[in-house]
Amino acid sequence: MASSSPPPPSQSYSSATPSYQFITHLPIAPSSPSEKVEEEEPRVPIHVVTKASQLPVDFLEPSPHSKIVIGFDCEAVDLCRDGALCIIQLAFPDAIYLVDAIEGGSVLIEACKPALESDYVTKVIHDCKRDSEALYFQFGIKLNNVVDTQIAYSLLEEQEGQRRLPDDYISLVGLLADPRYCGLSNVDKEEVRVLLRQDPNFWTYRPLSEQMIHSAADDVRFLLYIYHQMMAKLTERSLWLLAVRGALYCRCFCVNNNNYADWPSLPPIPGHQNLDDNIMYKLYFLVFIV
Repeated sequence: MASSSPPPPSQSYSSATPSYQFITHLPIAPSSPSEKVEEEEPRVPIHVVTKASQLPVDFLEPSPHSKIVIGFDCEAVDLCRDGALCIIQLAFPDAIYLVDAIEGGSVLIEACKPALESDYVTKVIHDCKRDSEALYFQFGIKLNNVVDTQIAYSLLEEQEGQRRLPDDYISLVGLLADPRYCGLSNVDKEEVRVLLRQDPNFWTYRPLSEQMIHSAADDVRFLLYIYHQMMAKLTERSLWLLAVRGALYCRCFCVNNNNYADWPSLPPIPGHQNLDDNIMYKLYFLVFIV
């Protein structure tokens, strides 16, 4: 149930309305890795989704014949296994969809499960660990086939000879400010962070305010642009490491009693495609930890 408290003061959007009231700029895929975000990008609608029928068919019905790449993120009250998922953000090239877990409930999130677990839908996200934990323990969704831009950034730094400490990870705001990828230093989330500190239930309020809608959209609207920038620069080895680390990130906080037997198989080590996952985990430990 949505909170009965009023949302932060600003224009509101009724999620029962099938049309959209808000639009945002969505950077298009660059024609070259050095191309930067322009000030005036295509304007696309932001849809608040309360029913599965409002989502694209290619997302609801993943297919090897229509593979897609989307930006992805989650908003919640305490994003973890014991929290409450509130919104799933999906960025497509022509629109942004805010999947309202409060209004749509478990039925709506279950409709998203095939895509979130599918190999045919690539989910571009910045730091997927807690998102995956929330999806797994709250809805039984095993997040799969992610491209984590936090991991990709570290790999690109390594390619360029930069060494970062194991716990030195770039934030999304920091990534957006990097001129090699977006160069947008004005994407500031501090106002929303302050509101979240003051009221942890911020994302539960309905109807969604204009501030909530644009803040949620901002977390995904640059991800496809960054994805194309990064993929053009990553070496074959880095692409493999990106896939492996992404799969391990998804499992990071989803510890269970069956050694992840119900999860998709880990990306194989080149030349060792027939090893079972128990041996693979040990080899990955040697590769990434030792």
